[in-house]
Amino acid sequence: MSQRSKSRSFNRPTNQRRALLRSLARSLVVHERISTTEAKAKELRPFIERLVTYAKKDTLASRRLTKARLGDDDAVKKLFEVVGPRYNERAGGYTRVVKRTRRGANDARKLAYIAFV
Repeated sequence: MSQRSKSRSFNRPTNQRRALLRSLARSLVVHERISTTEAKAKELRPFIERLVTYAKKDTLASRRLTKARLGDDDAVKKLFEVVGPRYNERAGGYTRVVKRTRRGANDARKLAYIAFV
């Protein structure tokens, strides 16, 4: 019996899917709230929450891991100096996905906001 895949594929190869998540995470850190499809927001949540957990520790190793996953020095700096300390007392659940209305008749994808709590 075949097993269900852990994550959504978005009909893309692995490297493009990783690049998509990296780009969405970078945008979320910089703008602190982004609008995307509901599926992408739900897939982004565990990715970004892991990065915020690294940012709470603020060690050299966690900075390097975050840099490897985000790939942007400015986003890493903001994550460690602004976002990480904000959630020092919080045990988890740093993001919120809020569903929006659907698009028009031609493209009826479910939309959502993802933002830091």
